[in-house]
Amino acid sequence: MREIPEELAELQVLLDTSLAGSTNHLRSIIAADRTLTAEQLTAVLTGMRTLALSTVTATGEPRISGVDGHFLHGRWYFGTARNAAKARHLTARPGASVAHLDGEDLGVFTHGTAETLNPVSGEPDPEWPELRAYLEDHYGDEAFDWDHDVVYFRLRPHWMTVYAPDFAKLTAPGQ
Repeated sequence: MREIPEELAELQVLLDTSLAGSTNHLRSIIAADRTLTAEQLTAVLTGMRTLALSTVTATGEPRISGVDGHFLHGRWYFGTARNAAKARHLTARPGASVAHLDGEDLGVFTHGTAETLNPVSGEPDPEWPELRAYLEDHYGDEAFDWDHDVVYFRLRPHWMTVYAPDFAKLTAPGQ
């Protein structure tokens, strides 16, 4: 967990307002006893998590693919090859959705705007050095040519909700 108290508070507001503004149907599934607080969520989402990433083509067709996701500072971070279709989609149309599912035990659904952290030209985002150090620690500093092979994004969320019917099960040894 890398979140500071202000980030946890911001994430909690996002979770609360997202669920409160959702449909009756969604609130019947993700009730108060089947969701997580910001603090619980950040405790559960450690390390790499596989995300389903949804982007949109130039003709408005949806596309979905998998990416390695890292939940840091109350936001999702993910990368891909610079020449991947999803990189082109996000650069041109940064609206995106991600979902992380762990069976029927955990579902984290997020809509937001993808922000490039290490553009091929121009200045990198101020968060890039910290994220790159984290990623090099996770994948190895020789895993990629970090300046030329991969592009990383931060998904700035405007909506996020969490389905988790049993927090204790998510934190049990062996999980």
